Amino acid sequence: MSYSVGQVTGFAGVTVRTLHHYDDIGLLVPSGRSHAGHRRYSDADLDRLQQILFYRELGFPLDEVAALLDDPDADPRAHLRRQHELLTARIEKLKQMAAAVEHAMEARKMGINLTPEERFEVFGDKDPEQYAAEAEERWGGTEAYAESQRRAASYTKEDWKRVQAEVDDWQERYTALVAAGGQPSGEAAMDLAEEHRRHVSKWYFEVPYEMHKCFAEMYVSDERFKAYYDSMRPGLAEHLREAILANAARHTA
Repeated sequence: MSYSVGQVTGFAGVTVRTLHHYDDIGLLVPSGRSHAGHRRYSDADLDRLQQILFYRELGFPLDEVAALLDDPDADPRAHLRRQHELLTARIEKLKQMAAAVEHAMEARKMGINLTPEERFEVFGDKDPEQYAAEAEERWGGTEAYAESQRRAASYTKEDWKRVQAEVDDWQERYTALVAAGGQPSGEAAMDLAEEHRRHVSKWYFEVPYEMHKCFAEMYVSDERFKAYYDSMRPGLAEHLREAILANAARHTA
């Protein structure tokens, strides 16, 4: 039994782009091809995809997922046991944090202590709480999330205006660079990628280069992030990904 790309996207809730990307990097190579050359996935391929999505949900970068799944000493039961342990630990941590911050969350979601009028005055048509629930679900148990909450809770209306002004200025310059044909591996693009990393480190939480590389992958693999960056200029999400990776390489080589 084999399945087409369209069938797999329906089963797993992933995009065609994601499946193609996994194939390109060797993480999930379909077992067969149709007579027309289209990808065909076996039941074993679907099992591997399930494992990939488990680890991705737990925040593992793609290279670590590949290393885990290709470990010759591991068996499928070992993967399931590991994932169960990680999920159980994550659930317990989230419960502890929820109990500690429940009151604060009700009063000031995402730490932005502004009236609705002030919030949209600062952020325009971008709702700063749009992905708050998902951010908490994905990273609520991490020190980075806790640190971002601590910092945001102290920010004033003027602070948030400065945050947005920096974002707007960076976006304008990066869009201009892409429009002018600047290469992701060029010094100007890498400098803007470094500025992006420092902005998050300055206002939210410290972003090491390895974490920034994970962000870069997410900007392409997550359709919402990709749509956000590509709305500035088509292809900008992929361009930024490559610039972040190039910048990380020059600083960690």
